[in-house]
Amino acid sequence: MVDLTPNSSFSVTLRVEIPNRVGMLANITKAIATTGGNFGQIDLINQTRDISIRDISVDAASTEHAEAIVEAVKAVSDIKVLDVYDRTFNLHRGGKISINSRIALKTVSDLAMAYTPGVGRVCKAIAQNPEEVYNLTIKSNTVAIVTDGSAVLGLGNLGPKAALPVMEGKAMLFKEFAGIDAFPICLDTQDTDEIVRTVKNLAPVFGGVNLEDIAAPRCFEIEERLRQEIDIPVFHDDQHGTAIVTLAALYNALKLVNKPLESVRLVINGAGAAGIAIARLLKKAGASNIWICDSKGILSTNRTDLTQEKKEFAIKAQGTLAGALQGADVFIGVSAPGVLTKEMVKSMAKDSIVFAMANPIPEIQPELIKDDVAVVATGRSDYANQINNVLAFPGVFRGAIDCRARNITPSMYLEAAIAIASLINPNDLNRENIIPSVFDERVSTTVAAAVQRAARQDGIARS
Repeated sequence: MVDLTPNSSFSVTLRVEIPNRVGMLANITKAIATTGGNFGQIDLINQTRDISIRDISVDAASTEHAEAIVEAVKAVSDIKVLDVYDRTFNLHRGGKISINSRIALKTVSDLAMAYTPGVGRVCKAIAQNPEEVYNLTIKSNTVAIVTDGSAVLGLGNLGPKAALPVMEGKAMLFKEFAGIDAFPICLDTQDTDEIVRTVKNLAPVFGGVNLEDIAAPRCFEIEERLRQEIDIPVFHDDQHGTAIVTLAALYNALKLVNKPLESVRLVINGAGAAGIAIARLLKKAGASNIWICDSKGILSTNRTDLTQEKKEFAIKAQGTLAGALQGADVFIGVSAPGVLTKEMVKSMAKDSIVFAMANPIPEIQPELIKDDVAVVATGRSDYANQINNVLAFPGVFRGAIDCRARNITPSMYLEAAIAIASLINPNDLNRENIIPSVFDERVSTTVAAAVQRAARQDGIARS
């Protein structure tokens, strides 16, 4: 299934030289529109009596679509295409993050205090009282973003180098939304023991560890072992970040249809890290009727191919996703593009809720079912109700680090979800507004406060 909607992921900028004659710019815009491009910014770079040079940004639906748009512009008479660049690649060129000093070094005395000989006194203070590392170094505000590159986005096992752009982006989000300095650690191994050992050895530098894009079921063991073996918070965002935001959105969606979580039947499609984590958090929140499907159908007690995590949610029922959805109240998809059909949705209960979160192409396009469901959400920013992990992980780490939590507990996940849901005013709640925007400045601080309260109630806060 191919999504033909232009979006900024495939945005290009064309620098064109245009004769200063009436209608020439219109000819270019017509060529782009006819080819299906979506206009962005148009900038005037230079102008003389005879010609204008402009930069024209255009969103496309794919690399091939972008190339077709460029060719259409080149075919316009008397137009010269001087340059073309892919805006996404251009944004990543040279990397997206950098390290900057927090203080200036302008004098000899500055240098003597920041480095030798003055720094020796600080080293001795930490050696005498190791807890001082939180006061005298970056540890109190630094997170390691750790991956082995085995499950990069929805792209699969691309390895550590190809995973680096994602981890850089994650670091940007930590800084932008929570003021946390995060650094990508892309490990050139997919051996569980070696990953655990490496992170343990790196732990003295960091105040927390965010595990990212590590394939299931290995990710479950890595997270569990690290939580037992190091004394800083460990959080697998693909599991718990997804679960927190999904639950937050579901709380508000269920309010709209006036159905209690305890009584609805939920079908989760996708039994990897995200699917299992969502099911666990839903269960903690009070859900009791959860059906999970993987590529082979319902996780049934009759199947002999289930992992330990899948066995946790095995039920007596057997069959396919289509069968599981008959009469169901909620569909939550963390699986693959196009696996949900309009007919399956129509077989669900009245006032059904569909969270089709496969990215970048959802399990079903929202416009196909807008008249068949009460609420639909996706993982995409170009549709209403984006289920985006950035609503969770910056605030979760901000709260956990600030109260010096030893780890992050299910109670902290639950309180984070409740906090996110609470940011939608009841008067503003509607089928296209069940979750706050990722740019809502209240989110990170509200989540952080909720996480700290839960950490103190759980007795794991050290500050």
